[in-house]
Amino acid sequence: MNIYAWIVLVALVGDFVLSVVTSVLNVRAMSPTVPDDFRSVYDDDAYARSQVYTRTQSWFGLLQGAVSLATLLLFWQLGGFGWLDEGCRAFGLGPVPTGLLFVGALVVGSTVLGLPFRLYATFVIEERFGFNRTTPRTFLFDLLKGLALGTVLGGTLLGLLLFLFEWAGPVAWIWCWGATTAFSLAAQFLAPTWIMPLFNTFSPLEKTELKDALVDYARSTRFPLADIFVIDGSRRSAKANAFFTGFGSRKRIGLFDTLIARHTTPELVAVVAHEVGHYQRGHMQKNLALGVAQTGALLWLLSLFLEQPGLFDAFAVSEPSVYAGMVFFGLLFTPIELVLSVVVNLFSRRHEFEADAFAAKTTGSVEPMVTALTKLSADSLANLTPHPLQVFLHHSHPPVLRRIAALRALGQ
Repeated sequence: MNIYAWIVLVALVGDFVLSVVTSVLNVRAMSPTVPDDFRSVYDDDAYARSQVYTRTQSWFGLLQGAVSLATLLLFWQLGGFGWLDEGCRAFGLGPVPTGLLFVGALVVGSTVLGLPFRLYATFVIEERFGFNRTTPRTFLFDLLKGLALGTVLGGTLLGLLLFLFEWAGPVAWIWCWGATTAFSLAAQFLAPTWIMPLFNTFSPLEKTELKDALVDYARSTRFPLADIFVIDGSRRSAKANAFFTGFGSRKRIGLFDTLIARHTTPELVAVVAHEVGHYQRGHMQKNLALGVAQTGALLWLLSLFLEQPGLFDAFAVSEPSVYAGMVFFGLLFTPIELVLSVVVNLFSRRHEFEADAFAAKTTGSVEPMVTALTKLSADSLANLTPHPLQVFLHHSHPPVLRRIAALRALGQ
């Protein structure tokens, strides 16, 4: 084993050990006492059930991580990457088709490995806690549509990147950076109209008290709202959500039917106000800029490592290639990816506080947002007292009790 192999091995095992430590600390940090803000929605039995849900998800996640890690290490040590590369090259298809075949085979293998876990999570765990409403037919069609989209969109982008790295030489990473950025922006425009409706039905919100309240709020904040849609989220889960998509004058607000069913009009206005806050505070643009910068840095680093024969030797691949280098660089990048995710989550949690404050200010009250957060957390059996390390490493949203405390401080 050379230095690259040792770095990847230590990174993968270290990442899993960190997950174990974090999960154990997170489970132990759960408080047995119902927080005061949740006594109106939780009795002792319901609160205990939320903690069982957290434990179940934690141990199941560790099991899935252990199986994935063991499978990857076994495949690696048995020379699987070299064997797969030779098998793909044997077709004589050229670098781009061969790369698509190589990466596609790994994706299919990963999907097959993860399928039993997805089935168990959906039809056993989520079913046990009353969340699952997905039928086997819906699950199957979602899987097939997801694979088809991944093949078309992911395959197109991967093929383009492989071509550019083969064609453009030392400055290929710049061309790839531009292509990836353009592709991501196009996806932002296409998703609301073409992609999301493949999985959910978007029905215009009928003219009701709720719609009038949302339209009035959008006008009061000068938010250029095009449409408000009800999404049939109840087809798959009892959990609720809300979001807005689109750019310019074609912004859309999406409300899950499960959200509308459980919340009052003031609470729903507060939830939408939170989403509008992300827009008005420029969070989407900041996240986009951060993502573009991160992509550029990654592609530049990738271009450097593609020139390192030792990286390919570490995985028993005799002939260097762009497509194999992409896969191996992804594994080598594990610790840096963790650091980057921590930074991104730090900004994301800050943005959530800002959006909450915007909602409270523009609706004139903190209470609708507080009660909405309380209900959403209770309905999803969220862990109310996560360990700080879990929050630091993995949470894109602050703990709900901190959000409620920050909102109450605004009202004082």
